[in-house]
Amino acid sequence: MRSDRAGKKKMVKACQGGREKLIHFGAKGYGHNYSSAARKSFRARHKCSTAKDKMTARYWACKHLWAGKGGSTKSSPKSRKGKY
Repeated sequence: MRSDRAGKKKMVKACQGGREKLIHFGAKGYGHNYSSAARKSFRARHKCSTAKDKMTARYWACKHLWAGKGGSTKSSPKSRKGKY
């Protein structure tokens, strides 16, 4: 669901080991998963292959925003220059 925290894009309620926690993740203003180069760069930078703890924002960003084949219609910010 959409986050109610300023500057964050998404929020999930995670449960693990009898604990519940609201986790806010994703930077508002940035697109996500908008190109294969951006996806590859993000996943390497955040070490998504080792993100196993459901109680972290890294896990949810890797799983929810940057996984799959891509196709977000929102592009990268105008201030972001590079290969994306």
